[in-house]
Amino acid sequence: MEYPEIKKRIDEIRREAGDAELLLATKTVDCDRIEYAVRECGVKYIGENRVQEFLEKYERLKDLPCELHFIGTLQKNKVKYIIDKVSLIHSVGSISLCEEIEKQAEKHGIVMNVLCEVNIGEEENKSGFLPAEVPEAYEKMRSYPHVRPIGLMTMAPVCQNKSDYLKFFTKTYRLFIDNCIKNVDNRYRPILSMGMSDSYREAVSCGSTMIRIGSAVFGSRN
Repeated sequence: MEYPEIKKRIDEIRREAGDAELLLATKTVDCDRIEYAVRECGVKYIGENRVQEFLEKYERLKDLPCELHFIGTLQKNKVKYIIDKVSLIHSVGSISLCEEIEKQAEKHGIVMNVLCEVNIGEEENKSGFLPAEVPEAYEKMRSYPHVRPIGLMTMAPVCQNKSDYLKFFTKTYRLFIDNCIKNVDNRYRPILSMGMSDSYREAVSCGSTMIRIGSAVFGSRN
């Protein structure tokens, strides 16, 4: 994809997203296009899904004027490789993963910002806390001295009709209001990370504060 088309798509999504922050999901995207999006289009947040790919890109990414987030499924044995390289982990879907983040963050003397991942569709093949588990899980995450939960993240089930996304996003927003707004550190804007290339309009309409966009900007992945 040519660079002007990337800028055009970013501008269009920003107009539609309103106040929601745009995070570019950069799985399989080369560093040249990522750098263009950051330096020429003013993108402030980029997110990688795979630890190995993130590490391969890190030397190019680390000096860009943007925040680096990890947005994919994270195995406990991979936490140590990214703990000092990202500013936010979106996908904390178990207490055991949170405990490992606490352990590794303590080693580095940092406090890691995280989002509590919600399996809003209660799908067996997806990670994350079930909706009924979120209140207890979020409170537990707040108890770790080197972990700072600042909101929720979800991936809605794939819906054939766009309107079907609304019930999942509305339910997640209610969990966000009930569990995160009143408990977040006042120094940080609470984050509700929901909505991707096929569903960001619906997510924004339901209160998303951060949308994760990949193919709608960079085209279909190989």
